[in-house]
Amino acid sequence: MDAKVLSNPLMRLKRANGQLGAVIAMIENGDDCERVLTQLAAVSRALDKAGFKIIATGMRQCQEARERGEQPPMSEEQLEKLFMALS
Repeated sequence: MDAKVLSNPLMRLKRANGQLGAVIAMIENGDDCERVLTQLAAVSRALDKAGFKIIATGMRQCQEARERGEQPPMSEEQLEKLFMALS
């Protein structure tokens, strides 16, 4: 997959990476449990959204390939399996 096409999920992943680093630091510093879990939940949601955005991009690319009469890079079954792995 093209990083240019995946700029939105890539940005989300980079942000989540920073958030995860902050969660680790919070734990190491003995921060409040509620604050740690709130931030951890935010990281989890960011990762989920990035994954779903990647799947959506893959689905779009496969559909566009079919419309051009080309063999899509992935089958519908493969995309469904990846989607289910995220849910």
